[in-house]
Amino acid sequence: MTGTRRIPAERLEQFTRECLNAVGLPAEDAAAVAELMAEADINGSDGHGIFRLPQYIKRIESGGINVRPNIRFIREQPASAVIDGDDAMGHLVMRRAAEVAIDKARTEGVAWVGARNSNHAGPAALYAKMPLAHDMIGLYIAVGNANHLPPWGGTEMLLSTNPIAVAIPAEKEPPIVLDMATTVAAYGKVKTAAQRGETMPEGWMIDREGKPLTDPKRADEGFLLPIGGAKGYGLALVFGLLAGTLNGAAFGKDVIDFNADSVTPTNTGQLIVAISVEAFADVAAFKRAVDATIASMHASPTLPGFDAVRVPGERSHAVCAERGAQGIPVHAGLLAALGELGDRLGVAPPA
Repeated sequence: MTGTRRIPAERLEQFTRECLNAVGLPAEDAAAVAELMAEADINGSDGHGIFRLPQYIKRIESGGINVRPNIRFIREQPASAVIDGDDAMGHLVMRRAAEVAIDKARTEGVAWVGARNSNHAGPAALYAKMPLAHDMIGLYIAVGNANHLPPWGGTEMLLSTNPIAVAIPAEKEPPIVLDMATTVAAYGKVKTAAQRGETMPEGWMIDREGKPLTDPKRADEGFLLPIGGAKGYGLALVFGLLAGTLNGAAFGKDVIDFNADSVTPTNTGQLIVAISVEAFADVAAFKRAVDATIASMHASPTLPGFDAVRVPGERSHAVCAERGAQGIPVHAGLLAALGELGDRLGVAPPA
């Protein structure tokens, strides 16, 4: 990629940790957030890793994020809970929610934990994958942190990208990890394209006259398109009700655009479900069956123009291996912004 440098993930994580600590996040919390942000970059989620650091810092400095939160239960049942994040960094809220869901699923088989008063937490897959280490399936849904999608046939932006991620363990194969927005592209990809001076493919966005919008710097003039037309709109709506309304979190007109407003609490809603494989099947047999399913997908003859059939998460797994060995590609524009941030906070730049 032109204009990029490779930075070791450990260096980016250190820089992130020191910057967050410099603006008041306790050392332990700064380390936890930095680790998750570095994991996002290693797995190829470029719009949700170090790219977001300047925005997070701005929101913390503006008082829009609470650096000393009291993350606590609002409601709790044996197999469910609602957590109030007290306007903490979303990574901390959802890490806690995942821990609770995993712990409950050990005894109940399935556990659903919702969150309110949270914040942007990075890519959905981070949290869906947490149950994998415990022979569990993970499912994560969130309300996006800005509305960029109108209802199908409308023009008022009342919905966000509202992503879903599902992680399913395998035996010898990497886990299947589906991570997708309910829009054709996540808004983070639009922002990274703008910073890199790139154009967007047709089909990501349209303007208010319904014409293709390919200049990411003009994104405010249009809106994202849902996957599958009305079906994607329906998913975004339902996911918003489950992750937002059900938890007492923001949804629809109440969603705060955290790209434009760094002060107002976002009251972000999220949920995570942990499903113990053991509650439904023999763990080893299930994992072998997942491997067999993956093998059958790989064995499918390909259409012209396709070199292979892949399963969800396969690209991310390959990117993780490549970036672990060669470092994270950081575009010159982002590198400059990080350098300025480090200078202002008294933190040595990542490169």
